[in-house]
Parts: sequence; structure tokens; C-alpha cells
Amino acid sequence: MKFVDEFRDVELARAVVSRIHRKSSRHIRLMEFCGGHTVTIMKHGIRQLLPPTVEMLSGPGCPVCVTANQDLDRAIALAREPGVIIATFGDMLKVPGSHSSLQRVRADGADIRIVYSTLDALHIARQNRDKSVVFIGIGFETTAPTIAASILEAEEEGITNYHVLSLHKLCPPVIKALLDSGEVRLDGLICPGHVSAIIGSRPWEFVARDYGIGCVVSGFEPLDVLQSVEMLVDQLERGEPRVEIAYRRGVRPEGNLRAQELMNAIFEPSAANWRGMGVVPGSGLKLNKRYQRFDAQLAFEIDPGPTVEPKGCICGDILRGVKTPLDCKLFRGACTPEHPVGPCMVSSEGSCAGYYHYGTV
Repeated sequence: MKFVDEFRDVELARAVVSRIHRKSSRHIRLMEFCGGHTVTIMKHGIRQLLPPTVEMLSGPGCPVCVTANQDLDRAIALAREPGVIIATFGDMLKVPGSHSSLQRVRADGADIRIVYSTLDALHIARQNRDKSVVFIGIGFETTAPTIAASILEAEEEGITNYHVLSLHKLCPPVIKALLDSGEVRLDGLICPGHVSAIIGSRPWEFVARDYGIGCVVSGFEPLDVLQSVEMLVDQLERGEPRVEIAYRRGVRPEGNLRAQELMNAIFEPSAANWRGMGVVPGSGLKLNKRYQRFDAQLAFEIDPGPTVEPKGCICGDILRGVKTPLDCKLFRGACTPEHPVGPCMVSSEGSCAGYYHYGTV
């Protein structure tokens, strides 16, 4: 299959679904880590197609959703600094912090600009040498290499007014923390395709080796996800959990070595604060000593004030897989995409947004 239409072919999907029904004989619980997978599953009704023996849970794989209020408050505080231009991806604008949002402070006069890449942010820095440009660096291993590249380019050009607020998260450490917590029993994991395109499939091997949980790296089309479910069912029915790649057009076992080199040259692992999970050691990225002059947290004295969590919001529980949006009393009432209470309703990859737009089953 080479074209997108083939990955949405109804007859092929029916054949895969039929095989899953035929093969699945015992109850298993699978988690799709990535928010992109969650949206695909909801949009195409994949949960409804699966047999009752296959239960699907959504995990903490949306970088906007897992950004903690404390970190968001730092970004908002930076936006209020005189002479600062904030560059950010659009999904971050509407996420409510403790007392405000980037969208609100922008309406109050803060210079906040939506960008589509780190190179856009670097261009803004070139054009505004008399101001400090701060890129809000959210994302997983997928986006970190692009930010590393922008820092290298800034260094080569001698651009001194470009900074990054690094709120990056690393995926394997948080999966380990989730499994170690024991809150959710999992039999299989649908691993993120875009993240794995960078890091490869090998960093997931500990999940099968140490926890006896099957892993399949999936693409983002409906047939990608269905194929991944079938592969996990095959593994678990045979009692042979391991790591497999169903997304070979985008992922190799070793990953993208050049992208990894870029990340390792600029960043080093650090603790990171995850919404709903707290501080997880080694699950974040900070600029290493050589590139600290580009670190916004060191370049500015940031006082975000006390952190306050949104009352009644259960985004943290949803991200850990212990609850679904249907368990939230605010869902579709006080919390909608137009008036979000928490980030899971804001992000295009958020579970609440997926349930809201594509159904509630």
C-alpha cells in the first residue's frame, strides 16, 4: 500500500477486523500512547469495530495536554515581560493556566505569535534584534531535533536574542513511570509512530522484556491502527510479547540517527513535570551547559506565581488512562472546545476533543 486511500480502504479494514474477531479469545487491555492515534481511533470508530475482548485506553501522548500548569504559567509570565516576543504553536494559545492563558495575555497586549516551525521563530528573532524572542518548546522526541537545529543555526549566525523555554518530554521514561505506578493493567501498547521515527523501536524493548507487555509501533491511518491491534492480539494469544513495527514506511529499529545526534548535541535529559503524573526523573530535556545562553529559564527571572489546578478537571486521570472524558462532570457542559477548562479539550490531539467531535462511545 503506497497511497493514503489504501490505508482507508473499507474492504481491507473489514478483513483485518474479521481476523481480529476470529483470533481474539481472551480479554486484553491495550493503550494507544499517542494523541494522534486517539483521534484516528475516535474519528473512524475503531473501538466500535473491535470485539468486546479488546479494550482500548488512551494514554499521555499529547504534548499540549501533558504540559503542567506550572510550566504553562512560566510561559505566560514570560509573555508579560517587556521587550519579549513569544513564538508558539497554535494549540498552546487556548490552554488555561492557573490564572490566565497565552490567548488572554495576547488580548491584553502581549506580543505572542503563532509559528509553524522553529525556523519561523528564528526568522522573527532576525527581524527583531532589539527584542528577545522566546520559543515555547513543547513536544516529544519528534520536535526536539528541529529546535536543536534552530539553536545551532542561531549560534552559527550569531543571533543572541533567540531563546527556548524547553518543556520537552521523553516518552519511554513516562511509560515506565506509568507501568510502575500500577494504576492501570495493560497487556499491549500501541507505540507512537512519529516519536519512533526519531528514536526507533529499540527504546521500547524494555516494555516487553521487563513488564511482559506487547508493543507495536503504529502509523496514523485507520488500517495502521487496526493492523497494530491485530499484531498485538497475535502476540498476546501466543503469549509472546515483543516489540514490532507496523509503520515500516516511517520507522526503523535504530531510528533517525542524525536527528538523535542533533538532540544529544544540544540537550541533556532532565526531570520533567507531567500533568497528572507529577515530576518524572529523566523524562524531559534541558539545554546542556554549552548552549545554556539560549535557555529562557536562565535568561529571565520568571515568577509565575502560585499554581492552581482547574476545579473539576480530570485531565490528569484521563492522561493516565484511569478515566475517560465520559467520567468528567464538566464534559460537554462547562468544558467545550470553545470554552475549555482543561488542555485535553483544547488540543487537536486531546482525548476530550476527540470524544467531543467524534462521538462518546
